[in-house]
Amino acid sequence: MITTRILTGDGLIAVLGELARLRIAVFRDWPYLYDGDEAYEREYLRAYAAPGAVVVAAMDGDRMVGAATGAPMEHHASDFAAAFAGRSEALEDIFYCAESVLLPEYRGHGLGHAFFDGREAQGRALGRRWSAFCSVIRPDDHPARPADYRPLDGFWRKRGYAPLPGVTAQFRWRDLGEAEETAKPLQFWIKPL
Repeated sequence: MITTRILTGDGLIAVLGELARLRIAVFRDWPYLYDGDEAYEREYLRAYAAPGAVVVAAMDGDRMVGAATGAPMEHHASDFAAAFAGRSEALEDIFYCAESVLLPEYRGHGLGHAFFDGREAQGRALGRRWSAFCSVIRPDDHPARPADYRPLDGFWRKRGYAPLPGVTAQFRWRDLGEAEETAKPLQFWIKPL
């Protein structure tokens, strides 16, 4: 039976290695194509042990098969503040639903909803007015795009999210087969809490 579990603080620190390996495995696929390493992932994930942050983990028994991260948006200000410059939504009013990863064989069973439910609940508990996340922007004709790829836009819209036109950010990572990191565009989506 698949269950979800909220991880914070020391509970998250205890599973950093497992979570890092899961993220690397899932993010290798389209649309991320991420060529990551465990040391970087562990360090990145430590930020989610901070007060206000949350990780919603999907567990198949004792095995973590998916996870979603979230934190107050101001924790990501250096990455995303410019994207929201001139917007009416203050960073301090936004809960950022960062990344979701789920092994392919567990998709389509409601865990995506559980991931958003847990993170949105955390945002409301913190008194946030908005929930936001980013999606990776890749060209439709990218050579690595699978022929059967289905974007998640419909799922996100059913949850009440809408893209913010012109509100994009750049985040750097190394794609599979690349020698160096390059900036990737990310589209912000938002909904009221």
